[in-house]
Amino acid sequence: MVHFSPKEISERENYKFLIGSIIPRPIALITSLGEDEVLNIAPFSYFNIVTSNPPIVSVALQRKQGEMKDTTRNLLANKEAVIHVVDNENVDDANETAANLTAEESELDETNFTLIPSKTVKTPSLQETKIRFEVELYDHVFIENEGEPAADLLLLKIKQYHIEDDLYHEGRIDPDGLGAISRLAGHDYAEIGRMFTIARPE
Repeated sequence: MVHFSPKEISERENYKFLIGSIIPRPIALITSLGEDEVLNIAPFSYFNIVTSNPPIVSVALQRKQGEMKDTTRNLLANKEAVIHVVDNENVDDANETAANLTAEESELDETNFTLIPSKTVKTPSLQETKIRFEVELYDHVFIENEGEPAADLLLLKIKQYHIEDDLYHEGRIDPDGLGAISRLAGHDYAEIGRMFTIARPE
């Protein structure tokens, strides 16, 4: 077994080890509004549940050379966004939103996504998604590394769920019907494979 401290390797090596080890990772495809209401769409795989009461999820956004991502800037300004679950029917378009565009350009133009109004937030939603959450900013945690800005951890409270009818059965989500896609390392993605059940101990 190999042993070393994160301080002994580069930032890029730390990144590669983490994204190659912590797999699979769910993907949050986030829409947010920037200045002049330019729509930003971006996928993030540092995404998970924080608590169900109240319903809060987390998304961590790495900074590049200390600069905030557009999504972070938009959320801090407007306090709202929409998170869409990436699935096997929209993953190609979701991948297109990872293009490096300026804040004045919208990733929507690179995709086949269709905008629809949201119910509780001003930010529009993407129609071609089976599950989405309208969210408001609950908290922002600034993360630094040796005095330099490194990342932004956003805690987002869910205001409204949208779940496709065919997926919703007696309060549960059909995982096969959802077909969620997860992120691996490099350019790799994964579908849900074999599922099995293990009962919790009494």
